[in-house]
Amino acid sequence: MTEIRSRLRRWSLARQMLVLQIFVVGVTVAGGTVLAFMHTGRLLTEQAASTSRRMAISVADSPAVLAALDDPDPSAVLQPYAERVRREAGMDFITIMSTRGRRFTHPNPRRIGGQFLGNTAEALAGRTFTETYTGTLGPSVRAVTPVRDAAGRVRALVSTGIIVDKISAQLREQVTAALLTGAVGLSAGTAGTYLVGARLRRHTHGLRSSELNRMYEHHNAILHAVREGLLLIDGECRLTLANDGARELLGLPPDAEGRPVAELGLPSSLAGSLASGENRADEIHLTRDRVLVVSSAEVRSGARSLGTVVTLRDHTELQALTGQLDAERGFAESLRSAAHEAANRLHTVVTLVELGRTEQAVAFATAELRTAQQLTDRVVGAVREPVLAALLLGKTAEAAERGVELAISPGSELDDVSLDSRDLVTILGNLVDNAVEAAMSGPAPARVRVHLSAADGAFLVQVSDSGPGVDAAAVQDVFRRGWTTKGDGRGLGLAMAGQAVRRLGGAIEIGRGGQGDEGGQGDEGGQGAVFTVRLPLPGGPGAPGGSP
Repeated sequence: MTEIRSRLRRWSLARQMLVLQIFVVGVTVAGGTVLAFMHTGRLLTEQAASTSRRMAISVADSPAVLAALDDPDPSAVLQPYAERVRREAGMDFITIMSTRGRRFTHPNPRRIGGQFLGNTAEALAGRTFTETYTGTLGPSVRAVTPVRDAAGRVRALVSTGIIVDKISAQLREQVTAALLTGAVGLSAGTAGTYLVGARLRRHTHGLRSSELNRMYEHHNAILHAVREGLLLIDGECRLTLANDGARELLGLPPDAEGRPVAELGLPSSLAGSLASGENRADEIHLTRDRVLVVSSAEVRSGARSLGTVVTLRDHTELQALTGQLDAERGFAESLRSAAHEAANRLHTVVTLVELGRTEQAVAFATAELRTAQQLTDRVVGAVREPVLAALLLGKTAEAAERGVELAISPGSELDDVSLDSRDLVTILGNLVDNAVEAAMSGPAPARVRVHLSAADGAFLVQVSDSGPGVDAAAVQDVFRRGWTTKGDGRGLGLAMAGQAVRRLGGAIEIGRGGQGDEGGQGDEGGQGAVFTVRLPLPGGPGAPGGSP
């Protein structure tokens, strides 16, 4: 038994299924044939008994039989009559006898006058019955019934029957047909099983069941071990599989598998991308607190689409670091520009000294130093948060190069606010960049004003510009991925700023210049946009765990 099991394990899954299905089909056909044999035998026996009963009653009711009983030699009349009826009805024997069992008729004339072999008690009592009995012709299925006169007295008995050998011959014919049918069914089943096995062999690549099981366990372990998210979506836009990484990145509920993508509570842009079924590469999508890079590939089998495979990568930290790096790069770029200008001014001062105009050289040099120092002092004096101060210095120089005046409102005053510096850079940097772009598209002079303050347990950021403002109908879409005033559908900065605000538990509002301008930094025309951000400070009333 152990050796047989070992051999079975070495067989491929397709071969095991083939043998199993052939065994099942063979058992089914054999069982059906046996049941058919038993059922047919019972039916033939019942049919023979019913036929014998009807024939016996018919002969007993014949007036000719009753009349012949009064004849001195009943056999002379009854024997020809019984033989004629037997041949026409296809019976094996019709025996008419006296109440004592003496035969008046028999298929073998030499048996006439002999004693009937069988039971007659029930017939003498006036009842018709059937039995299987071995008589002079061998085993037979017979019926015995009384012959009554007008007064109801039993005058004689009639027995008709069919020998068992005749029934067996009919049964053998039925069994032969059943065996032929079973053989055809077994052949068809075997052929179908072979075709199914061949198809299974193609799909399983001839692998054994243990190999398939091991492959599944390895793939399942790999699927849940990778940090990247993986989704399988079928052709009806239903989620069929999500690994642990995808559940964490998207915040999926435990019963997410099997539900339509539209019912998973995902942002509309991300849900639309997942349900599109198209091949997409490295698309940026935002959830409530993450930046995801989404790629999808359609899975096809011939001309039929089986769904899509979607991979998710978390770029939240990378985007935050990128924003911080951009701020530092801008600051470095401003220093480079300042160094370039300083070199030009130094040449000018040296030339003035060589020309003997020392007083002009000193005045020129101190004026430039005073202007640069004033800008630095104003920013650093108002914003003592080092990361934000560096960001504003870089953005100021960058805006100046683009012809935009970026200024800190006189009422700004900010110390270290103990908030995540990367989120602050994301919020302020993207708001300033958006304001500079808007100011450049507005009337001259292009201006951007920034107000920063911390009071009443909240950090306030307000950025206004002199641009055309934001249409009231578009306010709801401003922080949606892809919204931009440029019309290229690639806007991401404001969406990331809104995400960072939500991550810090704050709120962001959009107004127009002169409306809700807490720092007095609105543009003179009063037409530009004003973005106001309020963030709860740690331990403040609006912060988790803070005082109410």
